[in-house]
Amino acid sequence: MEPATVFIFALLMLFVLLALRMPIAIALSLVSAGGILMIRGPRAAMAMMGSETHDFAAHWTLSAIPMFLLMGAFAFQGGLTTSLFKAGRIWLSRLPGGLAVATNAATAMFAASSGSSIATSAAMTRLAAPEMLKAGYAPSLATSVIACAGTIGALIPPSILFVVYAWATSENVGQLLMAGLLPGILTALAYTALIITRVKLDPSLAPAVNDHYTWADRLGVLKEIWPIPFLMLVVTGSIYGGFATATEAAALGLIATLLLVVLRGSFSIKFLRDSVTDAVTSSASVFFVALGAALFAKLLALSGIPPIIGNFIEQSNMTAMQLVFVVIGVYLILGMFLDPIGILLITLPILLPAFDALETNLIWMGVIIVKMIEIGLLTPPVGLNVFVVKGVLGDEVELKEIFKGVMWFLVAEVFIMGLIIAFPQISLALPNLMQ
Repeated sequence: MEPATVFIFALLMLFVLLALRMPIAIALSLVSAGGILMIRGPRAAMAMMGSETHDFAAHWTLSAIPMFLLMGAFAFQGGLTTSLFKAGRIWLSRLPGGLAVATNAATAMFAASSGSSIATSAAMTRLAAPEMLKAGYAPSLATSVIACAGTIGALIPPSILFVVYAWATSENVGQLLMAGLLPGILTALAYTALIITRVKLDPSLAPAVNDHYTWADRLGVLKEIWPIPFLMLVVTGSIYGGFATATEAAALGLIATLLLVVLRGSFSIKFLRDSVTDAVTSSASVFFVALGAALFAKLLALSGIPPIIGNFIEQSNMTAMQLVFVVIGVYLILGMFLDPIGILLITLPILLPAFDALETNLIWMGVIIVKMIEIGLLTPPVGLNVFVVKGVLGDEVELKEIFKGVMWFLVAEVFIMGLIIAFPQISLALPNLMQ
């Protein structure tokens, strides 16, 4: 069987296994190993798979992932994130839809510190949704803002998806992390504008909250939440200032988080055990998927498909902008069904030859891809973030109500994506200043 035919067969088998609900890491590893075996034979295949797994595990860039995950676990288990919604409520509740605006801000900061959209959605649903529902907020708004704002953490450093993308594309991970900062802030501001506009047009969505707070209250709550902005500044500031690589910044952030937990008196054996367990479990999940994807990329290289893709792109006279819209379509569809990291690692080996053929800026493209993957967490029929919110609330809110609210935020995402595509400097301004 020709190598290209083997790859196509392996790709079809991969989607069959995923449709049968086989874990993506196992499916990737099985089809990749089988394909390499068919192309190179048993002895060469075993040697190649051993070297590929070693090269993957020894990659310096990926060492940032467990440190970022442990940093997030320390922040959560140490109680550094618990006052975020309280602070948002005190500062923003007087705005139209103030509790939803506060939830948007708190969820974005929580997501940035935890590194997980899904974990953020679960935690903030428990914290903020009951408060908004009790205040008379429409269930569609109270739940959808949490599901949507949780995705912002994939853009604001530290971002696990950007670290994985950097490894897969050999781009500078520090520049990629900084590339997501302005688009992440833009997304948070667009969500805020959407909430305020909707509530002004339809006040029944969010009754006015009559809480009154003094400036002493406002300044006092800042003492409780300052660790999260400080930690974000440690990570982003050390990378942007050139004082540390992304991996070193992860280590600095981890140490700073642990010191803050100790100073707050939250350190205990239980805290350490729970934090390490969360981080190890999450890291193992990420690395298992990435390991299968590394073998999949090797199978793709052996198949001879990449030059075929590159030649096809060159001969088809496709423009870079047309390729961008193809990428958007691919990730929008796959994002409805698959795990974010799995999507990234399955598709990149196939798409990179096309990016190279059109000399596309891979940092700008990385922002577009990560944004589309996170949008996929919101779109039906699956929408993992939506189902997480529904799972936490149970029968209190119907699934269709959450999706109804999410649709408004997806309209905002069209506007945001349009700006990111039309003005690449939104993504590239900070990375360019680092060169």
